[in-house]
This record gives sequence, C-alpha cells and structure tokens, in this order.
Amino acid sequence: VLHDAQMDIRAPSHELVIAHRIVRARRRVSRNDPGWAVSRSGILALAGVAEEPPLESEPSDRGGEGVELDLVDHDALSPELAEIDEVLARTKWLVDGNDPAETRKQEPELSVGELLIRDPDWDEGERIGEWLELAKQVERLPATLAAAVLWDAWEHLEPLQRQHWLGQVLVSGFLRTRRKVRSHLLAYAVGLREIPRERRRARDRTVRLVAFLDAMSAAAAAGMKDIDRLTLAKRQLERKAAGKRTTSSLPVAIDLLLSRPIVSAHMVAKVARITPRGARNLVEELSVREMTGRGRYRAWGIL
Repeated sequence: VLHDAQMDIRAPSHELVIAHRIVRARRRVSRNDPGWAVSRSGILALAGVAEEPPLESEPSDRGGEGVELDLVDHDALSPELAEIDEVLARTKWLVDGNDPAETRKQEPELSVGELLIRDPDWDEGERIGEWLELAKQVERLPATLAAAVLWDAWEHLEPLQRQHWLGQVLVSGFLRTRRKVRSHLLAYAVGLREIPRERRRARDRTVRLVAFLDAMSAAAAAGMKDIDRLTLAKRQLERKAAGKRTTSSLPVAIDLLLSRPIVSAHMVAKVARITPRGARNLVEELSVREMTGRGRYRAWGIL
C-alpha cells in the first residue's frame, strides 16, 4: 500500500514490484469495459506489449477497486512503458537518418550471460490465440465452469513467459464479462491458496477443475468475511462521526480507511486536504489500530 502511494522508504523488492503490477492490472481491467480484458488487445496491453492503446470507459459510480484515490499520478508511472519503447524504436530512423522501410522489429534479448531468460521458440501470439479461441468455445458453459476451464488452459498453455500471474486477472475479468461478478474482480489467488497443490496439479483434469471451482468458493467466502468485518467497522466509525459538523473531515478519513488495508497520516492529509498533524488527530479520534508499532512512519488499519 505504501509503495502504491509512493511512500516506501527503500527500494522495492522483486516480489513487491510484481504484486504492484497485479494490483494495477486489476484496476485497469476494472476501469475498462467488461469484454476488454478477454481480448487480444486487452491481454497485450496488460502484458505491456499493446499494439494500440485501449479505450478506457468513464468511471462509474458503482465503486469497487477500479476507483482509485487520487493519491499519486499512476499514469506517469504506468508499467506499460514498453509502449513508449516501441514508439522510440519505430522512430529511431529519424535520428539515424535511415529509411523507415529498413527498420526491423527488435527482438528481446534471449539471455544474460549463460542464463536463458526468453525461449526463442515460445510463440506467445499463437498461445494467446489458442486461449482466446477456447474462451469463445466455453461461452455455452456455465460461467464458473467456463472460468475453471480457462484457468486450467492458462496453466498448461502458459501463453506469457514472464507474466504468468496475468491468468488470474483474466479469469476474474471473464467472470465479470459473464456478469457473474459485477461490482469487483474475484480475488482468485486467495482461494487458490486454500487448495492443496496435489489437487491443483493433479493429472486428472476433472480433479483440477473441481479444485479450481472449490478455489472460487473459498475466495468468495473469504470476501464475504472481509465484507462483514468492513461493514461492522464502518458502523462503529460512523458512530464516532455522528453529531459532527458538516465540514468535518472524519467522513473522508473513514472512507479512506475502508478503501485501503493501511493508511498513513500523509495519505489522510492529502485526501482530506488538511495538515499531517490534523490527520493524526483524526486517526486518534477514530481509535483505529496502529499496524507498524513504530514511533515514526506509522500506519493505521481496520482489518
């Protein structure tokens, strides 16, 4: 959360960078039309090799994770910087003085020293095409079963060499396309953690599909528990804000606390347009739990 708000005090780890890309991909899928993610242009855009920029729909008033708080200019730090690299590569002939017809597509480096980082025989375009063809074939199936089939196919086809995590986001987007889930994207990884690896990697396809369906149920159950906790926390916080002036910043702080796992005084101050000292006073008045146990760089949360 702090990295997302550009408040981390050290260089992010590789795992943190991947987690942030997953969060950003989920936000981008949620902001776009339901069918955009499960398309060639959508997959390529999410993978950072988009052929053309997608048309993002206007944000709706339904809430959900697609609505971002204006804490940081995310577009300036978009992970899809590969699009800019492609434009620079295509216009390099202007600097070099060569004919544009002579330009060739730049192939990614295949190795660093003796370490192979890309398989030259790995045809991502063909594998993505196979997966999208399967997405059309499963339209006649129930939404949850079709999503399980698509996830199983993604696991075995492995269309992308370096963004295998994108499959979970696409499956969640597919469920949104089928209107099984409308207000948010299913946190599929939460349910997968509850399923033993032996079932997820079983040789029998039926066992794998049942395991993936159980993962959806586990993810939905975990989501309902979080909703119950957030609902209870919202009621308790709203009691503290009852009777306050209409110009009070407490409702803004409550909304921020409910929309983020943790918040800092700087985040509250920026959203509520008050000083950091005033933000700390708001947090103390709400009596929420301090998550870090430190005297400096503190953060508060509900769950």
